[in-house]
Amino acid sequence: MFVCSVKRNQLKLIVIVVFALVSIFMLAFLAKNGDSVGTSADNKLSLAASNEEERLAFLNRFGWQVDKDSVEVTEVIIPEEFDEIYSSYNEIQLQQGFDLTAFAGKRVKKWTYTVTNYPGYENKICIRANLLVLDGRVIGGDICSVEIDGFMHTFDMNNRNEESTA
Repeated sequence: MFVCSVKRNQLKLIVIVVFALVSIFMLAFLAKNGDSVGTSADNKLSLAASNEEERLAFLNRFGWQVDKDSVEVTEVIIPEEFDEIYSSYNEIQLQQGFDLTAFAGKRVKKWTYTVTNYPGYENKICIRANLLVLDGRVIGGDICSVEIDGFMHTFDMNNRNEESTA
């Protein structure tokens, strides 16, 4: 027979160490899977956007072709508190698996490209793809028209009929 005695302080230490190890494994798992977002049960979309090739690949996965010479880069500060416009914009982000509330107060880069293959607008230059990028990762964005009666929707080409305006 084997008997082991543990003092109360030692038991607390063991619980703390086990909790710390579980936390480390959870963080490692989340970090490993944090560079992609699910577009279906078995299809992960890379969020990498640290260079032009990665940004274009991101848009191409949704079927969009863009004029890479039309790129515009601006800095955007996501507000600490969302007004009605930003709340509407975040609804579009939530539809595609992003949530800008996690980035409130952060300065991000907005990469804007002219879409060249939007159905019905192939010969026009009024459709834009906007990517919001932080630390080399896409954190949000949209497809929109810059016309007066324009539209805005998610990256998914199939959702273009369910247009939102923000």
